[in-house]
Amino acid sequence: MTERGPREQLAEKIAGEITLSEDPGATLRKWRTDFDVAQTELAAELDVSSSVVSDYESGRRESPGIGVIRRLVEGLIAIDERRGGERIRQYARVLSAGFESDVVHDLQEYSTALPLSRFYRTIDATEVEPGNHDRISGHTVIDSVRAITRLSSEEFVRLYGQSTNRALVFTGVTGVSRGLVALRVVTPTPNAVVLHGIDDDDLWEHAGDLARIDGYSLAVTETPLEEVLDRLVGFE
Repeated sequence: MTERGPREQLAEKIAGEITLSEDPGATLRKWRTDFDVAQTELAAELDVSSSVVSDYESGRRESPGIGVIRRLVEGLIAIDERRGGERIRQYARVLSAGFESDVVHDLQEYSTALPLSRFYRTIDATEVEPGNHDRISGHTVIDSVRAITRLSSEEFVRLYGQSTNRALVFTGVTGVSRGLVALRVVTPTPNAVVLHGIDDDDLWEHAGDLARIDGYSLAVTETPLEEVLDRLVGFE
């Protein structure tokens, strides 16, 4: 039997989430925005009016059946393929590292070490505490709650990909900085940690102390997650 590739696995994942969702329209909207596809663009791909897509997402139309969901999913993936297939490759990278995409949103390795300051500018991050290194060779964007509750210590280390010379971006953090607490029990530490969704006023008072002890740069950003992922597409 032919092994399913990332494209097919991603299509099945999206279709499954929409089908099983208590709010299929909201789930469809989430995936459409994750793919950075406008309602009008998806509608044109499916040869329907944009109001049809809008009605499905808002729940004004009856929940889509399997056939409609298949068309919607294939439409999103076809658009991504014409753009170069970055979303499919992004999913493939996460999949090849052994993670689910709801735990790891993105994992990239760069062809050369890049300035950390450039990475911070790209996602509008503010450095709170400088680290011992000013360059990174990759990044991983992680859902902090799911990572801590679902990953073993061995799996957590795999978040580093091919090198610890990278930035770990933790989403879904709180004032007590779940990601930083987890890092205290994992060796080695990365070159940089970015806490997503908070500003420096919300930061746990001891977060900077932990960063100084372990020598990593600590930063925060409030840039929306979808925008962060979009800006990191092909980052090099």
